[in-house]
Amino acid sequence: MTENSDHTTATPVPIVISVDAMGGDQGPAAVVAGISLSAHKNPDIGFILHGQKEVLEPLVAKRRDLKGRCEIRHAPDVVSMEDKPANVLRNGRETSMWSALESVRNGEATVCVSCGNTGALMLLSVMRLRKLPGIYRPAIGVLWPSQNPQGFNIMLDGGADIRADAKDLMQYALMGVSYARNGFDLAHPRVGLLNVGTEEHKGRAELKEAYDLISANARLADFEFVGFVEGRDLPGTTCDVIVTDGFTGNVALKTGEGTAGLISDLLKEAFRYSPLSRLASLLALTSLRRLKKRIDPRRANGGVFLGLNGTVVKSHGSADAMGVSSAVKLAFQLAQTGFNEKLAARVASASMLEQDAATEDSSDGEKE
Repeated sequence: MTENSDHTTATPVPIVISVDAMGGDQGPAAVVAGISLSAHKNPDIGFILHGQKEVLEPLVAKRRDLKGRCEIRHAPDVVSMEDKPANVLRNGRETSMWSALESVRNGEATVCVSCGNTGALMLLSVMRLRKLPGIYRPAIGVLWPSQNPQGFNIMLDGGADIRADAKDLMQYALMGVSYARNGFDLAHPRVGLLNVGTEEHKGRAELKEAYDLISANARLADFEFVGFVEGRDLPGTTCDVIVTDGFTGNVALKTGEGTAGLISDLLKEAFRYSPLSRLASLLALTSLRRLKKRIDPRRANGGVFLGLNGTVVKSHGSADAMGVSSAVKLAFQLAQTGFNEKLAARVASASMLEQDAATEDSSDGEKE
């Protein structure tokens, strides 16, 4: 695929987004407030809201921005954060999460947004939407605050599957490239493969094999492969897309979130230490607000499930109205660019490259 294939004409508007209103720690009030914020900012967006009708109708009625732009689909049951994914798959047909995914499956909406149980959402998404042809394992693409001009790096897999062989990692790279192009308008993304060092001889066997596969696809898919990168490059400027397995990615993500929380608490403690430090905090208030906004996790809210027949955005379970609005904004951007169709085409082109390589190897073997 060429760069141009990721910049074709945008999808017609308005774009309809399917929202699981009952998922998340803060309940449907935060979800309705979040989609109302999005509706106020964007006239080209509509919603199908899934959940308990008697709960949602009064909440929607209070929001002027949602008038005529939000359809409520009744779903009596809710997926809790404690529910096991397998149980939800067997018994969850009446849940708001299942209903939200069905709207995407049936073509009524382009993207599904949910703050609910990640494991259940991933399993239901795979079973109801199915994987794109040629995809071995779906992945979760997450945003990592960085010093790059776009403000964020993309890391995948963020925890969809703890396993990943060389071909999986190669596909993660292709999916990350498509996400970078359509989510951040990066014409020539830089891709790094996470390892314990940057030297080519380091790492497990599957990482070395993935190195060769990603490198072979770089020219065809029009991205730059920078080679192995380390954990310190996650927020850095070395690359735009970081590829790793779901176990490593999830540990890195949770470590980053915990470290950010620790730094925030230590700063508050330091500024409360003495009258002079409290005065210093007042003098630095503008800079502190700028820093808080820069690292605010709500601005990077939304892990994207990649590799499915439909786009699913997983919002943080603790998301407030601003966090939900950020997830909806990301969903709208991806839907507007026709992201999923372009991702499917990119994966298909990579599969053709593999087939050509296999044919050449077979021919060489026959000649010998």
